[in-house]
Amino acid sequence: MSPELEKCPRSVLVCEKSNFLNEKSRHDIHVSKHNFNYKISVLIPECAILPANIARVINNFSPYYFVRDFPVYELLQDQIYETVVNKGNVYALSYNTRIDEDNTIALLSSGQLVLSLDKDTYEQLGLEGRPSLYNHRKAMRYIVTLDLRDKTLAPGTKRYQRVLSSLKDRLPLRYDFLFTQHNTGADEDGTLYQLLSQYKPVKHQPVLSSHTLTNVPCPTLYPSDLKGATLSCDPHSFLEWLGAVNLDINCENAADSFLSTFVCPEPQSCVSQALLCNVTGFISPEDVYLLLQELRQYFDEPKFTPWLSLTVHGYMDSPVSWGATEHGFLKGGENFYNFVCFKNQDYWLHMATGAQDGCPP
Repeated sequence: MSPELEKCPRSVLVCEKSNFLNEKSRHDIHVSKHNFNYKISVLIPECAILPANIARVINNFSPYYFVRDFPVYELLQDQIYETVVNKGNVYALSYNTRIDEDNTIALLSSGQLVLSLDKDTYEQLGLEGRPSLYNHRKAMRYIVTLDLRDKTLAPGTKRYQRVLSSLKDRLPLRYDFLFTQHNTGADEDGTLYQLLSQYKPVKHQPVLSSHTLTNVPCPTLYPSDLKGATLSCDPHSFLEWLGAVNLDINCENAADSFLSTFVCPEPQSCVSQALLCNVTGFISPEDVYLLLQELRQYFDEPKFTPWLSLTVHGYMDSPVSWGATEHGFLKGGENFYNFVCFKNQDYWLHMATGAQDGCPP
């Protein structure tokens, strides 16, 4: 085996156990801080058809818009700026920009505009920033964070004019972007679409796909047992199994198979059927939370399975992971989280990042 493949990059996995009804539960905070989500996977053992109420929530996810060659300075202009600052729930992410090679831009619902820039771009813009946490010996990337809700960045102030001049006149950065705004009733008339209309936005809806798995070996999970009843059922083993199921990788680990060594953690049982549902697109944290709330109600009526799983994947090339915490790429760029929801409203939460990320909150 290649020495490069034998090296296992450092990763961070934070695990929590709580109950959704616990007043100190932070599940809503964790969901809200994971700003940029491109895929949701739901696994429900002993289920063959996606329940209508869950399908309805997914079908009502907010649309998102793809805009080509969008000038970054437009985010500080007139109505877009006002919408970001006053209404919130607006997310934007530069598309097809690589966090380890290109300039990447992100707008958070908190009103923070994050620019991850190479050294040349940073020096040309002349904006105040800091070296990236993941530079090598010399600083080659810089992070500029602009809080659009800061009074010193209000239109008409000297700082606002300086920032606008840098992005519009000194170095007019333009990129393809993804935009979304959580539907709260205010955007049902196409407000965000109208704001972007001069750049001919293309509207998309998150795509839902589901299929039924048969004769699936599943771990036997208990709410009180976050670390597993045996050493083979620790969080890493569970997530590896879950990933293999999502990718349709055989977990039997047959003696004559050299393709996969993934196995279902013990103790386990074989379920006759399981529903695997995937949603892909530019998905807001608010929509993820609505889906989580609906999944919690799945157990309101008696079910054969005592648990179900929700996995949310973040964009590999987003400049942030949780909140405004800087995200790096290195080898995989992974940043995701997983809820295991139990019928008694207990849950496990796994939050995972790669080597170039801070510890999840």
